[in-house]
Amino acid sequence: MSASRSPFPPIADYAFLSNCHTGALIAPDGSVDWLCLPAFDGPSVFGNLLDRGAGSFRFGPYGVNVPTARSYLPGTNVLTTTWHTPRGWLLVHDALTMGPRQGPDTVTPHTRPPADDDADHLLVRTIQCLEGAVEVELVCEPAFDYGRDPATWTMVDDHRADAAGAGQTFRLATDMSIGVEGPSARARHVLSEGRTAYCALSWADGLVTPEDADDAVRRIRVTEQFWRSWLDRARVPDHPLRPHLERSALTIKGLTFMPTGATVAALTTSLPETPGGERNWDYRYTWIRDTTFTLQALHYLNLDWEADEFMQFVADLEPNPDGSLQIMYGIDGRRDLTESTRDELTGYEGASPVRLGNGAFDQRQNDVFGAVLDAILLRANRSKHLPRRLWPLVESQAQGALDAWQKPDQGIWEARGDPQHYVSSKLMCWVALDRAAKLAAIRDEDKLAEVWDSAAQEVREDILGHGVSDHGVLRQHYDTDALDASTLLAVLFGFLPVTDERMRNTVDAIERDLTENGFVLRYRTDETDDGLSGKEGTFLICSFWLVSALAAVGERERAESLMERLLRIASPLGLYAEEFEVDRARHLGNFPQAFSHLALIQAAGRIILADFREELSL
Repeated sequence: MSASRSPFPPIADYAFLSNCHTGALIAPDGSVDWLCLPAFDGPSVFGNLLDRGAGSFRFGPYGVNVPTARSYLPGTNVLTTTWHTPRGWLLVHDALTMGPRQGPDTVTPHTRPPADDDADHLLVRTIQCLEGAVEVELVCEPAFDYGRDPATWTMVDDHRADAAGAGQTFRLATDMSIGVEGPSARARHVLSEGRTAYCALSWADGLVTPEDADDAVRRIRVTEQFWRSWLDRARVPDHPLRPHLERSALTIKGLTFMPTGATVAALTTSLPETPGGERNWDYRYTWIRDTTFTLQALHYLNLDWEADEFMQFVADLEPNPDGSLQIMYGIDGRRDLTESTRDELTGYEGASPVRLGNGAFDQRQNDVFGAVLDAILLRANRSKHLPRRLWPLVESQAQGALDAWQKPDQGIWEARGDPQHYVSSKLMCWVALDRAAKLAAIRDEDKLAEVWDSAAQEVREDILGHGVSDHGVLRQHYDTDALDASTLLAVLFGFLPVTDERMRNTVDAIERDLTENGFVLRYRTDETDDGLSGKEGTFLICSFWLVSALAAVGERERAESLMERLLRIASPLGLYAEEFEVDRARHLGNFPQAFSHLALIQAAGRIILADFREELSL
């Protein structure tokens, strides 16, 4: 007897839409299964992703649930879905629309200088009958506040209805006739060849909606133009990896909160790292450690405006009383991310609890200092300028690294076990002091540069004295010989020359002993006290780090081989979650994951650079 099929689509089968304020996930059957309003970290109004009764919004052919094809319009985050039904063919376009800025944004106000284009605060869906005559259905069944509050509908007229709940209201508009049935608004219509229909959700000021089908189509076309014009600003080399770089760039931009410049780690909360388990976290926040990887990716792609916006967001953050930064903040800069659970939700495929907020926000993680200062140095080197407002941040983070580097912490992976002397945390304290010394030299602060450089050397010697095993491999922490993929950062941040035997030994050991079918684990859960039960999948960012590290130590063929394998496991739309379960060949964890795409860009950059160097040497 075969196992019953899950009612939840595979994580990798979801399509990602964004308007740089919030995002949506659309299942293959045409249902919007995830949308939070008005921003990424707002409460969901469609939460089918976490409970099959927590809200959905389908627009597609009646009685047919498997599409023929799905793709993004090239160079955009606009989705197209082609349907073949017994009576004809349909083409659907879906977009969280963008357009020329019409004045101050009162829905999600900006703290950064507004750009020429901004979100419409609309989800627009159009459908066209390509051939035959096909019955189309619209079923909108929101459940506000993560499924707690079914919608109360109020008809505006035959083609518009307002859904309200938990203090929120949005408007549904369509050129089909709407009927309300309990918590659902429905419409059904037969489209003949060449005919079109549309629907839209609006949470804009005044609940503005498209005037008609032509206006809906126009808004999607303007959104196409926005994404392509934005991508035109990026420097993407003419190379076989170009399509992957472009999709990753569009994904990172789509995970950026335009009003503040922050980037969310992922669109979702509580998608499981362990199927059916408890490793479920809320990733709709900004991790400070992401700063350096974000800046590296954006600068590599020549997206300096976005890099500056993110750096200004970091500069605006309120520090802890000792001057250090928290490991994460809300996308509006708030500090309190207290964690709670929604036990009434089933969770994705039974993975519980469903978490809102993230209890790791007040953990001690000493790597944060290095992430900030490496990012500032990247920005200073790029712009040939160190803004005056960033210098106090340099001083406070350098002092934080001086005060913290000898203390244990929870490590880069936010382990919920006992604090340890994690090598990657010591490494990032070295990065902090090394970069601080270089930044001090830029300002002609020679005495500070000398103090910080001397301290950096002290940290380096401590790591080499206590953090290297008898086999010449960097340890996870000082009291174990267990491996940890985060020690690959030693290669990526230039801790030692890439010709150093300890760097190569570490890369080789991780590739040999910390992988499953060639994909890299963060650590082995049976060797690490992370305070949780259950096994987790391989971490995609760690696998991309290994690509970068292999390329750095001169193992180009091995790097390219792993990169090819990683590209083959991308979702059908070119997206990556946080983890990959090799036994069942499926994506796990929150989706799409910014860190995975950032690491892809870094790894691709190293391979492309090696290819170009070879061309120049011929």
